[in-house]
Amino acid sequence: MSALQKASVKSHYLKKENRMKIALPACQNQVDEHFGHCEYFTVFTINDDHKIMSEETVSSPAGCGCKSNIAETLSQMGVKMMLAGNMGQGAVNVLDGYGIKVLRGCKGEVKRVAEQWLSNNLKDSGIACELHEHGCHET
Repeated sequence: MSALQKASVKSHYLKKENRMKIALPACQNQVDEHFGHCEYFTVFTINDDHKIMSEETVSSPAGCGCKSNIAETLSQMGVKMMLAGNMGQGAVNVLDGYGIKVLRGCKGEVKRVAEQWLSNNLKDSGIACELHEHGCHET
């Protein structure tokens, strides 16, 4: 293999390694208002140029999101950021424990929200969900 071919292989490998994944709780392709009860999660793979390379969905577990294994599952997939409509502090803490940062206050179509985040046009609302009938977010 020539030096040029080796450099090309190395460049491809490094780019693959530098990809980032972000997840959004979704319902009918919109960011779900409630992380813990979403229909599914949309996971985008982002390249070094801050462009979406691929999209996949992950089924949402039954019951409350912060008491399920969804944070571990997403972390194992390489997710580093959760763009959510709203969630309680317990869920934020669980995701943080798995190395997933959270930005709350997102609304709209999931790909558009992801693109807004990639363009640095989203800010965390800082508002945690207070209404939770079974106390899940009080951890």
